[in-house]
Amino acid sequence: MLDTSPPDFLALMADDKAFFKALGQRLATLRREAGLSQQAVADQLGIAQQTLAHYEVGTARMPVSIVPAFARLYGVDANELLGLPGATGRRGRTPLLQKQIERLHQLPKTQQKVVMQMLDGVLAQASR
Repeated sequence: MLDTSPPDFLALMADDKAFFKALGQRLATLRREAGLSQQAVADQLGIAQQTLAHYEVGTARMPVSIVPAFARLYGVDANELLGLPGATGRRGRTPLLQKQIERLHQLPKTQQKVVMQMLDGVLAQASR
């Protein structure tokens, strides 16, 4: 016989709390591994730093619409970010690249220009 009783909302809330706390821990770990500050991540995602801090400690529910942006930023599969079965556990080079971009952003403008010219030269040679 099919169970048609209403769901136990207190149990659902407890499951949600545990899920968002674990998600927050994964977000914080990925951010630290990428060498990024909360402010840098918040700026990239267009959210307030305090909002990110709440996501990372699991006190705020993260909207599902921002999951792909977090996954791209940290170079992980959305399933891995969410802690779902089937996550590959493999990360691309985005975190390292993101860290380098953050460091580049902190340089004085004249040094940024030099680095960008060097990068343009290497990329031009590689495309020949």
